[in-house]
Amino acid sequence: MSPSTPRRPLGPGSPLGPRELTPVSGPPLPVPDPDRLVHLQFRRFAGCPVCNLHLRSFVRRHEEIEAAGIREVVVFHSPADELRRHTADLPFAVVADPDKRLYVEFGVESAPRALLDPRVWGPIVRAVLRSSWAILRGRERGPASRPHGGRFGLPADFLIAPDGSVLAAKYGEHAYDQWEVGELLELAGGVRRAGAARG
Repeated sequence: MSPSTPRRPLGPGSPLGPRELTPVSGPPLPVPDPDRLVHLQFRRFAGCPVCNLHLRSFVRRHEEIEAAGIREVVVFHSPADELRRHTADLPFAVVADPDKRLYVEFGVESAPRALLDPRVWGPIVRAVLRSSWAILRGRERGPASRPHGGRFGLPADFLIAPDGSVLAAKYGEHAYDQWEVGELLELAGGVRRAGAARG
């Protein structure tokens, strides 16, 4: 399969073979994780204001997410060196995939609707205002003028069980269409309840 040809979308019950991902900092990590759920997020490029706006909510509630037995892993289509400059303060694993191999494997696409869908315009304004203020205060770096992999990436989320099966998946219709923390925790709670009922 060509690296630019996405696979069919994954959904509940899709099996994933074991692999080891290497974050831009920290040791390699197994996916699936034998001891907990993995929330695998696909974002866009390093310094993406919309991605940063979304990820801040996960930073604020990181302890709550971990307490629910979930490991956060976030993938960007930027080179590792560039990504490190933007993600050093994130408390979870960040993976660089500049060749978009994981994006292809998981069927995560790019399309102009990422930015042209009217539903994303409000979040874009909020994100740009927030990032501009943070950049002016020296707390963030601005994105590259021509981001590696382009600006039209769509987000995607996957909740992966320890046995490698996909429990839930969401393919975003625009750049700010992804799971919120509450949705993720609700999905994980449903998995726990189902497991307790079977036990």
